[in-house]
Formats: sequence, structure tokens, C-alpha cells
Amino acid sequence: MMGPFKLYFLYSTFAIFPALGFGVDPALRINVFDELKLGESYAGVFQVQGFHNESRAFLFQDSWRNVRVKEDVAEVMLQKLRDKTEFTVLATLKQERLNSGVLLSIHYAEHRYLELESSGQRNEIRLHYRTRDQRQHTEGFPYSLADDRWHKLSVAVSVSHVVLHVDCNRIYERVIENPSMDIPSDTTIWLGQRNQAHGYFKGIMQDVQLVVMPQGYISQCPDLNRTCPTCNDFHGLVQKIMELQDVLAKTSSKLSRAEEKMQGLDGCYCERSCSMNGELYREDERWTDGCRNCSCYNGTVQCETISCPPPQCPPDSAPAYVPGSCCKECQPVCLFRGRVYVEGDLKSVRDSSGNCLLFECQEHSMQRVENAPCPELTCPESEHITLTDRCCKVCRGHHFCVEGHSPSCVENSECVNLEAGSCCSCKDGYRALRDDSAYCGDIDECAEGKHYCRENTMCVNTPGSFMCICHTGYIRIDDYSCTERDECTTGLHSCDENAICFNTVGGHSCSCKPGYVGNGTVCRALCDGLCQNGGSCVNPDTCICQQGFTGKRCETDIDECTDGFVECDSRAICVNLPGWYHCECRDGYHDNGMFSANGESCEDIDECATERHSCANDTVCFNVDGGYDCRCPHGKNCTGDCNHDNKHKHNGQIWVLDNDRCSVCSCQSGLVMCRRMVCDCESTTADLFCCPECNPGLSSQCLHQNRLITYSSGDTWVENCQQCQCMSGEVDCWPMSCPPVVDCEFTQVPEGQCCPRCITDPCQADTVRNDITKTCVDENGLTRFSGAAWTKHRTECTLCQCKNGHVCCSVDPLCL
Repeated sequence: MMGPFKLYFLYSTFAIFPALGFGVDPALRINVFDELKLGESYAGVFQVQGFHNESRAFLFQDSWRNVRVKEDVAEVMLQKLRDKTEFTVLATLKQERLNSGVLLSIHYAEHRYLELESSGQRNEIRLHYRTRDQRQHTEGFPYSLADDRWHKLSVAVSVSHVVLHVDCNRIYERVIENPSMDIPSDTTIWLGQRNQAHGYFKGIMQDVQLVVMPQGYISQCPDLNRTCPTCNDFHGLVQKIMELQDVLAKTSSKLSRAEEKMQGLDGCYCERSCSMNGELYREDERWTDGCRNCSCYNGTVQCETISCPPPQCPPDSAPAYVPGSCCKECQPVCLFRGRVYVEGDLKSVRDSSGNCLLFECQEHSMQRVENAPCPELTCPESEHITLTDRCCKVCRGHHFCVEGHSPSCVENSECVNLEAGSCCSCKDGYRALRDDSAYCGDIDECAEGKHYCRENTMCVNTPGSFMCICHTGYIRIDDYSCTERDECTTGLHSCDENAICFNTVGGHSCSCKPGYVGNGTVCRALCDGLCQNGGSCVNPDTCICQQGFTGKRCETDIDECTDGFVECDSRAICVNLPGWYHCECRDGYHDNGMFSANGESCEDIDECATERHSCANDTVCFNVDGGYDCRCPHGKNCTGDCNHDNKHKHNGQIWVLDNDRCSVCSCQSGLVMCRRMVCDCESTTADLFCCPECNPGLSSQCLHQNRLITYSSGDTWVENCQQCQCMSGEVDCWPMSCPPVVDCEFTQVPEGQCCPRCITDPCQADTVRNDITKTCVDENGLTRFSGAAWTKHRTECTLCQCKNGHVCCSVDPLCL
């Protein structure tokens, strides 16, 4: 029995491990680097020195990388996250200055379920997620990570509570809308990028992990752990120890029985034989096969290439290959006209009359050989070739191999024609055993790792090649890979009717047919250039635009301000928005809180009373409608100077703002006027930081999310209700700013638009300003408070909700 002291000691030991980061249950930790097998086959990612040496670090550099988790691995990772309410994203990183990139993204199509982004252009950390009511939400934390320094980052989510730690310091703690981890299948996981086109993180990352537990930041910063163990923790540990003791006892019993069986086999003797080239050989038997010495060992043929020692030949002989022998042997030689010939060599010469004479080396002398009549050649004379071992000429391209004049190509070797003769060459899958390639041995591609067998297969060597044999229970996909089942032919796939199904290892993949676009699970008609700004592609190259947009691809925003669709109050100015507009108070005015649509609620700001003027001490501030005036008292000689940011500025002085180098201000008779710097791209002194549109380099251009449109540095556009900007080749996007909607009980974001509007129908509303005094009565006569939801009696698929005294019910089609 294990005493209480031993249990306490063991628990204390386990309790220390979490503080060091080792005590997290592996089932609750997802190491993204390990799941990706990062460093093996990803372009643009290189292993480098990290913040510490306990784990690997990788440099994310190029802008055309594709670091995406495989589908089957992603599904295993997502299983740990689904429906969880507590999780933590951990990373150690060193991000390049001004880079805006995604650290980790988990998304399905355009729906981001969990994405962590760091913007170096706006000095902001962004957490993108999907809420319980299936809306996209972005939580921004002002902080600069992109400073080319090492940082430890932790974002811990617990239901509606998020905590941000940087370098083990608690930076932000907020209450947010509940994230939804109801993640669908085929959701993709990306590291260091949002997708193949955008969100490229540039810098070094290390220890990127997902911890599915509360306060997961403790595994990164152990010193933050100040939580005492509970009695429940202690009892749980005792139970685990008892289970381990039971497993140990059962394992010991199985091991004892296995040892008894092994002892019974000691007295047995089995001899295994070998088979080669149709011959049967016994254990330890040895034989010669061409240029190899072979033996039979434990049922396996083992061969080694014969090592040929250099022969010691007398002066009147030389080493040469002879038929039937692997190694060179001493052969008689002949000396003829200053050259040495080996026994059997032929040499043709011409006498003084031009006649061809043929000689053969025989018994140390060149003997005359009778010439055979030469056949008539059918090729032009320019194609005739003279040979040194015969008197008859041949045509270019003559087939020497069929004559039998070629060397004897014996084992796994074939004759190859040359310009003036022939030689031996090893067949595919074999290598030469001697320098003339007459004997060739099989290459064992399996043993040497030169095969292409993939998952669920076993490599089997064959003469001159190899085979990939499926493991038991698997079926073949192609010559090199196998899978558990063919989901495409059995119909157990999720491909769209306009997609092609490809069976893969452990699953399948879908690819849209030509003329369609999508992820394969959902395919829609393809429009050249895609329909933009929420437009729908109803037929090839035919887009239907949302309200507020026009053009063949819905690429043009209708400017309601300049096209005369709207007229704002004189104290307001019309501001065009993508797909909409609003009336914004002019400078010198502010809204009185009524936020009327046409700007009637704008009223004058008394700059003098609120001390928001720039008049110097020698002048008097006088309020006027929409501004103020600095007037000089009668009889005084005023300087016209200004006060700005608690600094004295002289009349006529021009300066650049301290916190914004792109804004220029001037003092004119007591009034300070500021404006953005005018960009003159023809000037060689143009500030590219303030005028990115003046940078003509290709490296400063950006690609639209659809990969079909190119933007210059400084250009802005709207994509999926986000304002995007191209800055020196980097794309940064942030949620669009919408005008405030006040005095609205019910609001809705129309389809294809980004900003909410007031509506009167409560059942169409996305957001309700709940009034608890306005209750509803359900079908059973029960009183429900505003915001309450319930399933209608006897109809499991009908969900009802109380919206300020109105009962709104809808049917869930997925439930039917």
C-alpha cells in the first residue's frame, strides 16, 4: 500500500511540473510546429536560432509560401478545440518592423473561427473570431509587437473573458462576446499567413501552441502560477495512481506468460532456404553469380560484388576481359606499327596502292586475315564512315549490335550503338559491376531509400525495380500509395455536384470542375475577375450587385454624395462609404447626441468657451458659427501669434507635427491651420513614408485577395467589411468604422453591406437593445423577458426569442 506521505510527495512533484510548463496533459496541448512537421518541405520557411535552445525556431521569409496543415492532421487538431470555451494561443516571436501578418489562422471559407494577427503598421494585436450568433468579430489590442525584438505572446480565452500577456506581463483583460468553437469539417489551419495570398508574417516564430485549458499562459510563464491545489485535484491524482498500479499488475502477468512461451521455443531448430534464379540453396550455402559472391543466410540471399585484384602479367601479355570470366586475365599482346593489340583484336591498314589489308593479333603477331567482299552502301558518300577493325565502310547510324561485333553484354546489360561501334550499358534499375558494364547488379531501391512508396505501403525490391505493397486492410490509390477505403466510389464524400472527387490517404479531396470556383465542397459559377463587394455570380461572367455598387464586376461604388442621391444639412458634409453614405459634422461643429441622418443634429462648437482655440495672449477669442476669430483689442498692436500644443508659434510660421510627420501646420493671424502633406511624386525629395503612392517599385505593390487585381503602395480598398491598405508591399486590413446608430430599438446589417441600419421589424433584427420591462408570453402562457430564447413546445426544430415584447420564431433547416 502507498502511504499518505508518499502520495503527498508524488502530488507535490506533479504540482511543480505545471509551473515549469511540463505538467500540461499532452491531450490538451497542440504543438503546431510538430503537427505541421515544419522544416521538411515548406518553401520560404527556414530553421534558425531561436529565443532559447529548448525547441526549434523558424524564419518565415518569402511571400509565396503555403504553410497549411494537412486535412487529416487538421481534423485531429480541431477535435481538441471543438465546442471548447477555454483555450490559449501561445507563441514566442520576433516580427520584422512594420510587418502586418497573421500568426495563426483557423478558418472555413471566409469564416474565421480563431485568428491571431499582429499589425506593425497600426501597432495593434487583433483577435478575429466567430461569435455564438454566427457573426464575425474582431477584438483589437493596441500594442506594438513588430519591433524586431523577441516577445512571448499569450492570448487566453475563457468563455467571454480574454486576457493578453506579453513577455509574462498582463497587458489587457476584457469581457468579449462569447466565441463559437462550433468548427465545421474541412476547416483549414494556416501558420504565418491567412491564406495563399495574404497575411504573410515575416520574422521568426518559436513554441507556437494551442493549450485547451484555463489559464494556459502558465505553461509559458510559470511564475504567474499562484493557484493552490484543490482537494479534488489530490483525489484525482490518487485515483490515477491506483489505475496505473492495476495496469502494471496486468502487464507483469502478460510478460510472465510470454517468457514461459519463449522458453518452450528454445529447443526448436528451423532451417530456412533461399531461392535465386530458379535455384534452391540451403542455409550457409555459397555460390558465384556472375560478378557476385552470394550466400544464403536466414532465408535471405546476400550477395557481394567480387573484388578483382590487378593481375600480374608478364611483359609479352596484358590484362583483358575474356568471355565467361568476371575479372581481367592476362592475354598475349602484339606490337604493330607502334601500337599494342590484345589477342583477337583486328586492325585495318592500307598499302601503297590504296588497298585495304586486315590483320588479327594471334600468338604475339599480327596475322593477315582474308577480306570478305564489301556490301554496296545505300547512303550518300558524305554519310560513309571508315572503321579501324574492318576494311568495309558503313553508313552513319549502322546497327553494330545486331552484327555481333559488340562486347558480350552478359548479365542485366544491353548493347548500345555508338558512332563507330557499340558498348554495354546497364538496364534501368541496375548498376555496373565492372568498368565495361558487361555485368550489372540489381539496385535495392528499398534499402537505399530510392523508392516513392508513401503512406500505408511497404516497399518490396524486385529485379530492376520495386513495388509498393498495400498494408493489410488498405486499398490502392495509385502505384505508390494506399488508403483505408475509396470514399469517392462509395459516395461517402462531401464534394459538390460540380466538383471532382479524388481519393487520398485517410480521406478524399475535392476540386471544382472547370468553370466553377470554390473549395470543392461548395462550388459556384466562375466569373472572370470575380464579383466584388458582395455581388453574386449567377451565371458565368454575370454578376448581380448589392445596393450601392455597380459595374460588370460590382467593382464601382456608387458615390451617393456626388451623384446627388443625398443632401446633407449645411453644417454637415456628405461622406461616401462603400455601398452607403452618412452625413458627418463639418469642422467646427459636433453632434448634439441626436445623430440625425441628414446632419441636422450638428451644432456649433464654442472654441472660446471650451478653450479649444489658438489665439495668443495679446488677442481676444471671438466665437463665430463653425469656428472662431482672434481679434486684436482696439488700440493695441497685436502680433498675430498662435498657441499650439502648449507651444508658442509666430505669425506666418510653418511646422511639422511632432507625432505626425506627414501633417504640416501654419499660424495665420492667430489661427492654426493643419493639413496633410501634399505629395509631389515628380520631386526627388518626396517622403515615401507619407507618400507611398510615389514608390514605383514592383516590390511595393500588393495583390488583392482574389489574386487578380494589383494595387500600388498607398492604395486603399474594402474587402469583406474591412478597410485594406497597401503599404510598401504589405497588406493591412482592419474593421471598417461605421457611423453611430442611436435611438434605434432594432438594427440590421443588410446583406452585402457592412454597417447596421435602423429597422422596424424586430424579427429581422440582428441586434436588439433589450428592455427588460417589455416581456413576452409564450404558447404555454409563461412570461419571458426580452432576450430570452426557447424551443417551441412539440416542435423541436422551431426556436423562438423574445425581442422587446415581440415573439419571433424561426425553423432551423439543419434540424429537420
